[in-house]
Amino acid sequence: MGILDNFEKGLERAVNGAFAKTFRSGLQPVEITSALRRELDTKAAVVSRDRVLVPNNFTVRMGSADYERMSAMGPTLIDELTDLVQKHAASQRFQFAGGITIRLREDSALTVGMVAVDSTNVKGEIAWTPLLDIGTKRYPLIKARTVIGRGSDADITIDDTGTSRKHIEVLWDGKRAQVRDLGSTNGSQLNGQPVKQAVLEPDSVITIGRTRIIFRVLAQASTPDAAAPVDDATQRHDMGGFWGPAS
Repeated sequence: MGILDNFEKGLERAVNGAFAKTFRSGLQPVEITSALRRELDTKAAVVSRDRVLVPNNFTVRMGSADYERMSAMGPTLIDELTDLVQKHAASQRFQFAGGITIRLREDSALTVGMVAVDSTNVKGEIAWTPLLDIGTKRYPLIKARTVIGRGSDADITIDDTGTSRKHIEVLWDGKRAQVRDLGSTNGSQLNGQPVKQAVLEPDSVITIGRTRIIFRVLAQASTPDAAAPVDDATQRHDMGGFWGPAS
């Protein structure tokens, strides 16, 4: 672990621990992510030599003012929190029993800047959902073939004169994704390298013209579970600790 890692963890402990009682500028998303990481690390249970199980159902509690601000961010915040939980689990080789559920909840007993996380294990089914992040917008890949370019006949139209009318296509077969350049004038790049066609790994960056496209995979629960009803501040996601079903 490097110096910056130690500094980050020390800062997280300070912000989310006793120091938070006097921290009045309001809870920040990064403080929620650090609390979720700690919950995973603390609750990790060794089931066998190759399987470490962690909770997949989270309730994030915060004071009234913080809850109002965080809830206003909508589904995007839950997606980002889920993405962090997924990446941390993969880096630690943790696995989940079922669908990830993250719920925000108001707790009048907590003061501004404080956060608490409760977690449990809930079994569930897996449905992998590919996404493209382009600027501030997020596009789920709902078709086997998605064409991107500046033309109005593209599936995703981008305002970038450096791109062709039909610049690239992203292919999805239900498990894996590929990017293919459609003979564009200025070419395409994948993670900084020229590309004609290649497999997309999670968090790959496609560059066309001046536009950056990030490919992500959020593993969403395919069916709701009774243990965590959906509300406005809740979304469910399913993943097995890696990109692909849990073993």
